[in-house]
Amino acid sequence: VKTACTAGIPGNEWIFFSIGEGNLTSNAGLKRFVAFWTLVFIRIVAGLAGEGRSVWKKDPNSSPVSETQMFLYDTFPTEFLWGVGTGAFQVEGSWRKDERGPSIWDRFIHAELKDTDSTDVSSDSYTLLDKDVSALDFLGVTFYQFSISWSRLFPTGVVAAPNKRGLQYYNTLIDSLIYRNIDPVVTLYHWDLPLTLQEQYGGWKNESVIDIFNDYATFCFQTFGDRVKYWITIHNPYLVAWHGYGTGIHAPGEKGKITTVYAVGHNLIKAHAKVWHNYKKHFQPYQKGLMSIVLGSHWIEPNRSEDTLDISKCQQSVERVLGWFAKPIHGDGDYPEDLKNESFLPRFTEDEKKYIKGTADFFAFSFGPNNFKPPNTLPKMGQNLSLNLREVLNWIKLEYDSPRIFIAENGWFTDSHVKTDDTTAIYMMKNFINKVLQAIKYDNIDVFGYTAWSLLDGFEWQHAYKIRRGLFYVDFKSEKKERIPKSSALYYKQIIQENGFFPRESTPNVQAQFSCDFSWGITESVLKAESVASSPQFCDPNLYLWNITGDGLLHKVEGVKLKTRPAQCTDFVSIKKQLDLLEKMKVTHYRFALDWSLILPNGDLSVVNRQVLRYYRCVISEVLKLNIHSMVTLYYPTHAYLGLPGPLLHTGGWLNQSTAYAFQDYAALCFQELGDLVKLWITINEPNRLSDVYNRSSSDTYQAAHNLLIAHAMAWRTYDEQYRSFQHGKVSLSLHSDWAEPANPYFESHTKAANRFLQFEIGWFADPIFKTGDYPATMREYIHFKNTKGLSHSSLPSFTSEERKLIKGAADFYALNHFTTRFVIHEPQNGSQYEFDRDIQFLQDITCLSSPSRLAVVPWGVRKVLKWIKRTYGDIDIYITANGIDDQSLDNDELRNYYLEKYVQEVLKAYYIDKVKIRGYYAFKLTEEKSKPRFGFFTSDSKGKPSIKFYNNLISNNGFPADYSVCDPSNSDKQCSFCLFVSQKKPLIFFACCLFSTLILLLTIIVFHKRKRRKRFKAKRIQRICHQTKGK
Repeated sequence: VKTACTAGIPGNEWIFFSIGEGNLTSNAGLKRFVAFWTLVFIRIVAGLAGEGRSVWKKDPNSSPVSETQMFLYDTFPTEFLWGVGTGAFQVEGSWRKDERGPSIWDRFIHAELKDTDSTDVSSDSYTLLDKDVSALDFLGVTFYQFSISWSRLFPTGVVAAPNKRGLQYYNTLIDSLIYRNIDPVVTLYHWDLPLTLQEQYGGWKNESVIDIFNDYATFCFQTFGDRVKYWITIHNPYLVAWHGYGTGIHAPGEKGKITTVYAVGHNLIKAHAKVWHNYKKHFQPYQKGLMSIVLGSHWIEPNRSEDTLDISKCQQSVERVLGWFAKPIHGDGDYPEDLKNESFLPRFTEDEKKYIKGTADFFAFSFGPNNFKPPNTLPKMGQNLSLNLREVLNWIKLEYDSPRIFIAENGWFTDSHVKTDDTTAIYMMKNFINKVLQAIKYDNIDVFGYTAWSLLDGFEWQHAYKIRRGLFYVDFKSEKKERIPKSSALYYKQIIQENGFFPRESTPNVQAQFSCDFSWGITESVLKAESVASSPQFCDPNLYLWNITGDGLLHKVEGVKLKTRPAQCTDFVSIKKQLDLLEKMKVTHYRFALDWSLILPNGDLSVVNRQVLRYYRCVISEVLKLNIHSMVTLYYPTHAYLGLPGPLLHTGGWLNQSTAYAFQDYAALCFQELGDLVKLWITINEPNRLSDVYNRSSSDTYQAAHNLLIAHAMAWRTYDEQYRSFQHGKVSLSLHSDWAEPANPYFESHTKAANRFLQFEIGWFADPIFKTGDYPATMREYIHFKNTKGLSHSSLPSFTSEERKLIKGAADFYALNHFTTRFVIHEPQNGSQYEFDRDIQFLQDITCLSSPSRLAVVPWGVRKVLKWIKRTYGDIDIYITANGIDDQSLDNDELRNYYLEKYVQEVLKAYYIDKVKIRGYYAFKLTEEKSKPRFGFFTSDSKGKPSIKFYNNLISNNGFPADYSVCDPSNSDKQCSFCLFVSQKKPLIFFACCLFSTLILLLTIIVFHKRKRRKRFKAKRIQRICHQTKGK
């Protein structure tokens, strides 16, 4: 589900503004073009536009995790009105029954929509009133907005003796609503003008229709006004004028001149004003009702929020649709300034302006698909269409002095083949209604009611029956035409009952800590080893002369060899950089991956790159000096880099079982060379995601997975049998383990699809290892089911009894990489592919906070998957080996901070409340890669981000403690801390010792010389005294 529609091609964007005195689709003349842009420039410089333009001025420093911009869990005001709406022509049917007269839409269907079935039956609300009322009871609404069919009361449109059957129908409907405490909101005109008025008067082109409309309204006030407290004169007059008399896609289907379009709009405004004054003067004093006109609009966003010209285009786009009718009625009684500069626009006299101004008791607003389609008829002006209802409500507030707002139509649509599973409609409704709630709570906008559109499936104007908009499904071809609630009806009912949104998954934060030996880590992908030390200056035994006055080069002195020190790990510059980054992270564990293709370039033990192995050993040993332990991944494939040695890749890669044996040899080599320093091993990272690589057919996918499982198991057995006894390490594999949530909680098929996703994604590898030694029964049964239906020819490989024994139990802990929660839809698919075998599709919840790469931030999902693992595979040790999000910001990654806080809090709940044995948490990842989503705590050039400090605090607190810590360091810890300081500061300590020794030596020499001088001085003095004595 997307919240914004991109702008159309430039040639279509200017249809609204390029219209001349001829047909709507003709191009504008040069003079009009120049005049328009001159006007734009003047308005920008002079600042004459309405206050609404400030809506588009965004703060470039605004936080991506601001509470005011995220989904709001709260309730609406106590007196908020919840309702649903319909249009008479769309749902009543029975157009020839009981002497109803034809409308312009009846003729339009037969003339322009010839392949469309008649609306003679449609939802047939005229004869199935009881079923409509039962549907309203089911929802629990407080009002029902419906329209009166003008031609059903007065077949010719002219007020005379009313059609008794039609009159009885509306009286019965209103009385049924009142009996159920449902307020009727009555629309006088929803596009179905009596055909006679069109044929005899030219419809709304003729001012005479204004008085006829007023007569019809007067009758309605007299007849129904004692029971009706909310009246709507006209529904969305913009669409009546623009599409009825301009583009011709609505009845009466005229493709006229632009002057005709604006003349019709002019008459509609005057008709509304006349009816409003009529009601205000003659009926409101004792009927106490309120009246307005429903105005509809699109919404639009600038290409560049900092560009004043783009903002001006957006302002004018909305003014030319919504402002065309809103400014005369809700503003100063006249058209927007931009429109008034057009020669084809009719003018209001000063008296008319006063007469029209303020002719609405509230602002009735429509925001739905009819305001956005067709997109090439909208004045987009090169900007982007948007479905942000909150922003358009803010625009209305700023432009028209904070009116009371009634959402008179809102909702979206589904394709005609969709019956009751209208999942996308749920998410659109969720988004729209929450935007209204945000507008009320955060922006102080006075919205007092909401109308979901529509109650029933029906005739959808130019789309006829190709789309559906109802909360209730109706089979138009059935005899009974039952009203069957869709998912959206169930969801709307829940919102009404709760008067808003309650968090169902979130629970209060806990103040607690993880175990004192908890592993706080950071994950990195494959470390590219340096084959030669990049800092060899102390390893070269040769002496050089620098020809500083000549060629400036170093010249080796032949025959002279100097003493050198042995090669050291810190000769590798990249290791120094890693140590520096890790020291700043303050983690206890560092997870990184080896490069199989570098260590064994031939794929077997015939050639072993000892220099690369030395590099990796250096990384591990140097990191250990920082008191950071390594979790080493043997094999880390990605979509872009499979990571296999070339010879293995050329012989089929993981489709060839010999690769599994090659992996066993490779793993054994790594255990032998590095195992004395490594206590945690990951054999393969995310083997359940290699389906994206081996996707030629399901056979390839399943065979590759089969061999990967065997490879892992053989590596684990090798360690268990040959190295565990003296290395005392643990080995597992990391599985991508996102949580799956049914996108539609009202459909069991979605719940089954979510569980099926978990089995195909996680159970595929986890069941054989942690449970049965075989693939999940769910996978086998579902693939067999599809095979019997002829929808797939897939089959899972079979394990031999020896292979089952080999694989079962081949892991010392469960390692998971978790990033997000997926919302899953059941979507039957045909074909022999792994993706097709699952019969699922993913839905993007547009109300969720998400990252630039569209990862939804759903913290409670990680707790759910941890509980699921415990429930499914027992009380096993669990390491979260990768968890993180991409954040575009380089200097203020607030999204990452938010993500870390919320996800670690949910992990803590799983540990503290659910008693899941979580042993470690590894944030993803240390450094970001160029031209890829920014997951790193450090940039590609090693610049740190603010989230480092946030993660430091999490680690130092060991979670979210209360006022005290349960992990007070012991004396041994303090001793280790001192040892750590010594190991880190060896060069400095050595220098200090040398300096101190030198000082002592100098002091000793000075003291020695002073004493010597004293002795010499005493000797001379004694000698002098002796000479003096002899002389006497």
